[in-house]
Amino acid sequence: MIGDTQGRLQDRRPLSVIDIGSNSIRLVIYEGIARSPTVLFNEKMLAGLGRGIVSTGRLDPEAVTRSMAEFRRFRALSEQAGADPLYVIATAAAREAENGPDFIRRAEDVLGTGVRVLSGREEAYYSALGVISGFHPADGIAGDLGGGSLELIDVAGEKIGEGITLPLGGLRLQDLTKNSTAEAAKVARRELKRADFLEGGAGRTFYAVGGTWRNLARLHMNAIGYPLNVMHHYEMSVSGSAAFLAQVANGEMDRIKGIERISKSRRALLPYGAVVLQEIVRAMKPARIIVSALGVREGFLYELLDKERQAQDPLLSAADELAVLRSRSATHARELARWTGETLAALGIAETADEARYREAACLLADIGWRAHPEYRGTQSLNIIAHASFIGVDHPGRAFMALVNLFRHEGIYDDVVSPEMRALVTPQYLERAKLIGALMRVVYLLSASMPGIIPNLRWEKRGDRAFTLTIPADKAGLAGERPEGRMATLAKVAGMDLKLAVAG
Repeated sequence: MIGDTQGRLQDRRPLSVIDIGSNSIRLVIYEGIARSPTVLFNEKMLAGLGRGIVSTGRLDPEAVTRSMAEFRRFRALSEQAGADPLYVIATAAAREAENGPDFIRRAEDVLGTGVRVLSGREEAYYSALGVISGFHPADGIAGDLGGGSLELIDVAGEKIGEGITLPLGGLRLQDLTKNSTAEAAKVARRELKRADFLEGGAGRTFYAVGGTWRNLARLHMNAIGYPLNVMHHYEMSVSGSAAFLAQVANGEMDRIKGIERISKSRRALLPYGAVVLQEIVRAMKPARIIVSALGVREGFLYELLDKERQAQDPLLSAADELAVLRSRSATHARELARWTGETLAALGIAETADEARYREAACLLADIGWRAHPEYRGTQSLNIIAHASFIGVDHPGRAFMALVNLFRHEGIYDDVVSPEMRALVTPQYLERAKLIGALMRVVYLLSASMPGIIPNLRWEKRGDRAFTLTIPADKAGLAGERPEGRMATLAKVAGMDLKLAVAG
């Protein structure tokens, strides 16, 4: 029961997903079915079920024993969290092993529910849905690298194209090639020829899904000193990452900064992940490599949504939920999001589709730091936004939303922007963040953070780049020196003649 807390959304019922992979088994308990799912609890074990399957044809016996003990724990954790239902899915190792059916029967007895063994086609399909759910929009080829297999599939918006499952998982390659990454490269190159649709990904995005590639990306972050430790939508330049991938593929990882942060069991598979990624780049020639934190599990959840919720913007959905949970008034935040768009249109300031989405999200998040000490509201808001588990937003977009809210609280000063934020944000986003932040600083002095007034504020054109923001006559008492001073700052940032007045 969650009636004793306001920290969770009251209309959600927790559910659990257990994902039985070739290398890892993971339990994820979600707050509920939502467009942007929130994780209540997350635990994994690196079981290594698929280790040795190439030579024996069977699941590793020790891993099977350990898995059954972990299943008991996962079931107990799920029940403790009040999660219902419990979904269990299994992938490559369980469907291919000679003793896979017996393993599944035992797992079902322990877990008290059925286990859905995904076919290679289903695994690729759910991986594609995971990418579709996490990017707005997705356009490229998704590759989900597990311990036993690699699923490749074309995604374009909501459309799912060709897909294929290839025997290129890290554990499988390690076993098949007797620990030779040079041989693994040959195997990968040969197998990838079967995925002839890769050529259709030239100049598009390759979405890297799966634990091995996430750890590879994390190591790349450490190596280059990347300023934001958020995995989803992390972009690796194709040319800029080539030397790094070659170094990892050659097993020369000991001198890479941050290697000690990668577990030894994961570390052993990194060279195979690098080799497969090298060969995909060679065959596909993508414009960029982007890491997805969402995969089969999230694709499975996405399919549970109705069409209306699937069509929702994942970023705006998550930002609105955070407004409900943390702002003084979610209605005020929504009013602000609409009104700032109307303001830019009235002032003749154009914005791209992503700029509009990020502005709306920044407005929905504008009051989430209000309980902090006044001196730290800007910093706290920035940290929450920059590090939140948002999807449907790239890293420059995160920086933009965070800086809007830093400026909203701290004032429009260049020296409040940290070097880390400057490294992430584009010059265009930085200037736009100042503009939206300055606009918020005017509005909050008129609304007292409460709904009802913002929709009644109107812009009137007085001349070329000259506008007046009018306050309704019955709200004349809201006018004063402080909002006029804030309007002067907004005028300077916008490069316009802007005034504040009470409607006649």
